[in-house]
This record gives sequence, structure tokens and C-alpha cells, in this order.
Amino acid sequence: MSAETISQAAESRPGAPRQAQRAMRPVVGVLADGTPFYAPIGEVVADDSRIACHLCGRWLRSVTAHLKAHGWSKDAYCEAFGLERGQPLEGAETRKLRAAALSARLVFEPAIRDGSAAGRQRARSGQLTRDAAAAARGRRIPEQRRRKAVRALASIPAAVTARANRERADRSLARLAAAAARQLGYPDIGALVQARMADGASLAEISREAGLHKDWLSRHLARVDPAAAAAASLGFASIADYVSQRRAAGWTWQAMAAESGHPQSWLRRAAGDQPAGDQPAGGRYGSGGHGSALRPAAAGSRPSR
Repeated sequence: MSAETISQAAESRPGAPRQAQRAMRPVVGVLADGTPFYAPIGEVVADDSRIACHLCGRWLRSVTAHLKAHGWSKDAYCEAFGLERGQPLEGAETRKLRAAALSARLVFEPAIRDGSAAGRQRARSGQLTRDAAAAARGRRIPEQRRRKAVRALASIPAAVTARANRERADRSLARLAAAAARQLGYPDIGALVQARMADGASLAEISREAGLHKDWLSRHLARVDPAAAAAASLGFASIADYVSQRRAAGWTWQAMAAESGHPQSWLRRAAGDQPAGDQPAGGRYGSGGHGSALRPAAAGSRPSR
């Protein structure tokens, strides 16, 4: 587990006397059980090669080894002071010495080599990650990790965060719509809406049948199936039906685009129509001229919505 960058102590100043730098830290706060602590919650304070002990304020090369003097374990210490369990509690020099010693033991001690090999195998297989996730389940998130997450999120541009949130919401809506359609025996939400609207059902009725809020389709259909939403807003079961009836009434693609609010190319794709110059002669509403009965204002020219 990665550890948070160790903060530098405020007392550590270039040129300051070494003894002054090793003075005990003042009390910072008190735990719920009354235990005073000498370093901020969620932080490890370092001064040169030493670490400040939260429990007594002393500067030590290894707080881990020192915890026995307080009767504390490392796990209890990390949990009490909001540190990640993998956070080193030793100074940089001490960690380097321990790493060098372990490297030598890997060469000369078979048990250490075997244990290292077994650990690498668990990591490669993913078992180590699964075990760590199982161990962390239900455990409170350490303050140290929460602060790292806040800093990481703050570094992400607001536009990127907003786009990611929209995409996540779209995926969630799509999963819910697909599940609702399958429950009623349809391959997707568009097929469900098309079939039920052909039977005269409203979006609210379809939503209720699918076990959704009555306004769910009205609110979200345009995000999960734009074509079905466009057809429903025009009073048709599908865009193909809309285009077919409008074309039969002599409407041009341009006129349908103006009415539906969608580009001609989008209407063609949604209707499965191949782009072609097959617009009827005689202008927008056919060859009947301005007074033609095919004008939208004429009775029966537009199906009821």
C-alpha cells in the first residue's frame, strides 16, 4: 500500500542546533479515551531521519520498535491516529538499512527466498489483492487515505470530473433500462416503448409496467434511447413510423427535421432510410401548392400525439 508523503516538522530548520530539533513535540490533541497525542491525526511527522511518536512526542529512528514501550501494536497505532496500515513508521535512513539487510538475507537464506517467491506469486495471481480487499471490508477509511483522495480529486479538472459523472450516470441508467426491458420480455428499452406505444400506452403506463417510477421514461428515455424518445415526443411508436407517415403525406426531410428538432441525417439513420434525393416535387408539402390538404394545419395530416 502506498504511503502518504511524510510531512516535515515545523521545528526542523536549517542551521538549528541538533538538540533543539530533537525536543519533544507539544500536545496536539486528545483521543476519545483521553490519550493525548503529539502529532496530527492522519500524518506522519519527520525531522531529518527520525519520526515523531504520536503517543509521547519523542523523535525516534523507529516508532514501530518503540511502540512496545507504550504497550501498543502497530495496527492499533495506525487505526487510532488515522494512518494506513502500510505506512512506514521509521526514518528514511532506517528504512534503507533494513532494505539492504533484507537484500542480503534474500541471497543467503532459503526461507526468505521461498517466502518472497510465494508472495510474488500471490501478487501475480491476484490473490493478494483479494485477501487485502476482504481484510479491509467493513474497516473505517483512514484519515490519511481520505486526505490523499481529496488531494487527488482536487487535482482533476472540473470538466473531466463532470464528464466522468455523466458517463457513470448514463451507464447506470442504461443498465436499469435494459433490466426493465428484459423483465417484460423485450430485447431493449426501445423495443419495449415501441411495442407498448403501438398499443396506445403512455410513457407513464410503460414506466409503471416496468416497475419504474411513473416519470422515469419521461425523464431518462432521451439518454438511454434517443430515437425512441424522439418518436414518443412526436406521438409515434418509432421514428420509422413517423418518417413513413410523414413521407406518405408528402413531407420533405427538411420539413421533418424542422418539426422533430433533429437533423435530416439523424432522422435517416434512425428510420433506416438510405440517403437519397427522393424528395417529392412541389415544395414542402407536396404538389398540391400552398392550399394543399397535406399542410400540417389540415385535419388528419398529422397523427394525434
